[in-house]
Amino acid sequence: MDIAAEVRHLRDEMGMNRREFCDYYAIPYRTMTDWEYGKRKMPEYLLRLMEYKARAEKLVDTDKT
Repeated sequence: MDIAAEVRHLRDEMGMNRREFCDYYAIPYRTMTDWEYGKRKMPEYLLRLMEYKARAEKLVDTDKT
């Protein structure tokens, strides 16, 4: 799975629309849109940190990897 698909998947798992996701992580909406559409590449470490925070706050299933 490419990183753009992974970030969309994380957002879907959290049950948030793009605006809510951006507000939650304090990421500009335009930046998130560019990442999801593949116009810009999200740093992989950032995705891992976002996943970690979501799991720590129990916003996604912690049994998944």
